[in-house]
Amino acid sequence: MQNWQIVIVAVVVALLILAAIWATYNRNRSRRLRAHFGPEYDRTVREFGDARRAETELSQREKRIRELQIRPLSVADRNRFGAEWKDCQRLFVDDPGRALDHADKLLTEVIHTRGYATSNPYDRMADISAAYPEHAGKYREAGEILAHQHRGEATTEDLRKAFIHYRTLFDDILGGQDEELKRAS
Repeated sequence: MQNWQIVIVAVVVALLILAAIWATYNRNRSRRLRAHFGPEYDRTVREFGDARRAETELSQREKRIRELQIRPLSVADRNRFGAEWKDCQRLFVDDPGRALDHADKLLTEVIHTRGYATSNPYDRMADISAAYPEHAGKYREAGEILAHQHRGEATTEDLRKAFIHYRTLFDDILGGQDEELKRAS
């Protein structure tokens, strides 16, 4: 075999090895993102219409969360927010629409206090989807119900469902001492 043939074979082998490494990396990345984001992964792929673009977006959300200065709530803040939530629940009995508005504002305040984005609804949703992916779909649904309520199109059952979605996220984001351990794993 001549030298140029050996070089061509070596280049082809190197390219095949690089292709295998790249394919393995992409497969592992997809698997990791799918495991972390759950249903939010599939929703984002549908939204972007392309798995690669969706995965880039999801990776950017994760990176953004890692760069934020997320802080645990103080005991005083946790107690204050908990008391406000109880007031919100009592309000739901007499005025579910107003209670849902209050729940949305209270949850936004907790999110802001923790250090997540709140000024831009897209960033807020992206942060929640990366930090609390198991709640992203329900949080999005609650926001849609809230919009329907503002247009007078939501039933009491819709408002109850949205309120429960907010409550579930509120409980997780309010956190406790073991919340940071759970998020670290």
